[in-house]
Amino acid sequence: MTVFDNRLGLQRAQQLNRDCHCLSLDRRQLRQALSVQPQGDSLCRMICEDRPHMISDVAVFVAETNLQKQRDIINAIESVIALPAYQERALAYAPPSARFQPKARGVFLGYDFHLDDDGPKLIEINTNAGGALINLLLTKAHTACESCPCQLDFSSSAQDAEQAIIDMFYAEWRLEGHRQPLQTIAIVDEDPNQQYMLPEFLLFQNLFAKHGLRALICDPEELTLRDGKLWHGDTAIDLVYNRLTDFGLELPAQQTLLQAYLASAVVVTPHPRNHALYADKRNLALLTDPEALLAMEVDPATQNMLLQGIAKTTRVEDRHADDLWRQRKQLFFKPAKGYGSKAAYRGDKLTRRVFGEILQTDYVAQTLVQPSERQLQIGDQPVELKLDLRHYVYHGQTQTVCARLYQGQTTNFRTPGGGFAQVVVVPQTAKFA
Repeated sequence: MTVFDNRLGLQRAQQLNRDCHCLSLDRRQLRQALSVQPQGDSLCRMICEDRPHMISDVAVFVAETNLQKQRDIINAIESVIALPAYQERALAYAPPSARFQPKARGVFLGYDFHLDDDGPKLIEINTNAGGALINLLLTKAHTACESCPCQLDFSSSAQDAEQAIIDMFYAEWRLEGHRQPLQTIAIVDEDPNQQYMLPEFLLFQNLFAKHGLRALICDPEELTLRDGKLWHGDTAIDLVYNRLTDFGLELPAQQTLLQAYLASAVVVTPHPRNHALYADKRNLALLTDPEALLAMEVDPATQNMLLQGIAKTTRVEDRHADDLWRQRKQLFFKPAKGYGSKAAYRGDKLTRRVFGEILQTDYVAQTLVQPSERQLQIGDQPVELKLDLRHYVYHGQTQTVCARLYQGQTTNFRTPGGGFAQVVVVPQTAKFA
């Protein structure tokens, strides 16, 4: 009889992350994959030279059972977010634009996890999560080393992931009731040519073009609304792939896009309601509050999954200031609408002055969950990098998973040897009884 021992898969993944120093990213293969794309030389330069810490040469090993637990946590969260009682609470502190309810689901939700000794812990959700196409690029240039516990068909998985991404955008278009073909997509961000993730914007532009879609990259201030349509110059825009970090489209620069969105003159994805329901960090306080879960009539099994699988989070309020200051060394402070670790602070690094500023704005305090580590060799020196895992999720389903390696307080893409990393799944280990 065959018996599967989940612990062996976890132990094997930890061992590989500690002992496997193989460089599984084939840089020559990466350059070849980029060279056949439009603007291939520019992409090579931007990814391999201008941004030397965007991608890592090593893979990260994750136990299959660990990934399944993360998917279970995601499913539990999605089930609660679908509840009217939850939505009423989350929308109470959301901007007005979030009350508009489009039919589009929102592309590229990012569920970020740390791998705690007690199991994976969700630390945050993002609604315009970057890196999906960078991860796909790594998949195309990944070569399994001798230590790799499974020989995957990476070229096949890359093709599947690419098709899933295209199908997702078509689905968003159809969900809004459009019967005519999707033709034009605008990839929108503030001053996109100065963004660190510009290479990914170009990769999306190329991917859309490969599938017969015209795509352009622009700043929101380049858009105009006329004749019931959103325009970029003389080009009518069908769908906006929104990479803006003004999640509620509240700033003056986004008003044309907001008007077009509210008038259903264009499909916007992800949209303000996505951020309000998923990514406002005050939502994590709801999802880890037993009393709130009980009041929303969340079933006991789901409550247990959330309380075990999400880092405990509370809203920062004056009335709890003394307790928060005393407990600060076990806490991480994040702005409610923050992104990319901006203005986030580890409690043990916090000064009284900064803590006072935090009390004046919308912050949450989250139990500090230490990330797991990936050891690699840089020159003759062993180096330990922290890691987190990101699930790219659409309609409740994980499309792909990537890792991010870093040193310091948070992911920063400034660490030698760090950056986005390919995930290799370590299967359950069979024992024979």
